[in-house]
Formats: sequence, C-alpha cells, structure tokens
Amino acid sequence: MRMSRTDLRRPARPAGADPGRAARRVRRMGAALALLLVGATSALALDPAARTPVPATGGYRTAREALRSGVRDYNAGDKEGAARALEYAAGQGHALALWKLGRMYAEGDGVPHDDLKAFEFFSRIADDNTDDGPDTQNSGVVASAFTALGTYFLDGIKGTYVRPNPERAYDMFNYAASYFGDPNAQYNLARLYLEGTGVDADPRQAARWFNLAAEKGHAPAQALLGDLLVNGQGVPAQRARGLMWLSLARESAQGRKDDWIVTLSDKAWATASEEEKAQAQAQALQAQSQVTGSSRRRR
Repeated sequence: MRMSRTDLRRPARPAGADPGRAARRVRRMGAALALLLVGATSALALDPAARTPVPATGGYRTAREALRSGVRDYNAGDKEGAARALEYAAGQGHALALWKLGRMYAEGDGVPHDDLKAFEFFSRIADDNTDDGPDTQNSGVVASAFTALGTYFLDGIKGTYVRPNPERAYDMFNYAASYFGDPNAQYNLARLYLEGTGVDADPRQAARWFNLAAEKGHAPAQALLGDLLVNGQGVPAQRARGLMWLSLARESAQGRKDDWIVTLSDKAWATASEEEKAQAQAQALQAQSQVTGSSRRRR
C-alpha cells in the first residue's frame, strides 16, 4: 500500500508502555518513512544523499575510514572537511556518521542550520535500525535518533512536511524509553504524561518515567521528580525523598539553562523542616553512590 506524507502525520492512539508493542508500532512507522521517501518530491526526499550529493568514492576505501577522517577533521576544527567525510560515511549508511551530521545540522555546527536535514538524517537511522536490539553496538545512536525525532514531531518543522504530531512524538519517546532505556527519552515521555500531551495526563506514570531517568543521573528528571514528591502532585507526598532528588539535581545543574533547577530546589529547601533536611541529606549520600554506579555500568 502506497502511503503519502499525510499518512505520516495522521494521529494515532498511544501505543502504551509495552516495549514489544512499541517496537511493532515503530516498525510500521519505519515502513511509513520508507514509503514517504518514494512518494516525496526530490526537495522533500528523506534520503539526505538526495539533498547533499557526495563523490562516488570521496577518496575513502570504507565508510569507517571516512568516519574516522570526519571525526579527526571535526576535532581539529575543520568542520567543513568533517562534513564532507561524514556525508560519504552517511551515504554508506553508517549510523554514527548519520547521527553526527544530524546533530551538526540541528545545531548549525559548521554547516548551515537545517532542521529538516537533521530530521532526515535521524529518520534514516530509525528506518535502517528499527530491528536492532538494545545491546547492539549502535543502540545508543538509534535510541538518540528516535528521541530526536520525537522532539521534532512535538512542534513540527515550520515550512516543511513535518507537522506537529504529539501522538507520533509519544510513540518515538515511548519506543526509545521502553526498548532502549534511554534516559532522555524517559524524561521526555514523563513530560508528556505530566502535561497530557499526545497521551492522557497521568502524574503517576510521569513520576515512574522521571524516576527511571533520575536513577541514571538525568538532572532535569531528578528536579521534576523531586518537585512532584515534595508537593504530592498526583503521587503520595514524600518530602524528604523529593528534597533528596532536588539536591542531586542542583549539584548537577550546569549554566543558565539549568537556572530553573536551582530555583526549584532552593524554594523547596527553604520551606523544609530540619528533620526533612537531615533525612534528605542522608538519602542523597546513598542515592549518589547508586547513580554513580549506574552511570559507570552504562559506560
């Protein structure tokens, strides 16, 4: 069955938290992305190579060699040369090259900022690696690609065929969170449950997903989980435990982008009793060692 661009944007019911069901759903979406490539005009093709032609050989013997050259050029400050090498490796389907190029275009890092191009690179990763397991070599890249696609589906890309589709965003986050255990996806999924975006609002589910990301050291997840527990929002209040998570989040806060974490933490601690503070500090010491151990195991 041929599928048009409007099929990709059609709202779908949430797939739920079951990883197997999420995997089957995303496989179907992968097929939709592939068919979309056939039905799109050349200007909207999902294949980045169609928008960014590269030399037939590029002077490289293998995609791996091109990737190494691209990383070397990037680290040396030659981002234009890095993009050329990475484009060759991406043209051969190398997932890490596709991911790096996607990030460069998403951030305008050494190349013109182009969210559609970034979306297309991430889509290729998702389409080519949907059947990969969570223990494969590229699992981290694949999970991050699905998470990035979810972010694009939330707001869409203005002036392109990528329309806002919160239900698709839910599917992408749910797949990366459930199947790969990606902390960024778990955090984003929790936000959807907290705000009722693309799925029915469910603070308990939000707290569950925040907790999974928080245990992996995800500072924003720690902060919002702490806030839920301190205020008893949709979950039983556990003020000491909430203060603990807010304390850990504050310690990890970096730069102005995390000022909201500092504000949230300071506000909660200012109204806490001495007993709550003492309990939170004791729990924080224990939790910090668990979070550190979890981070080391992932590396």
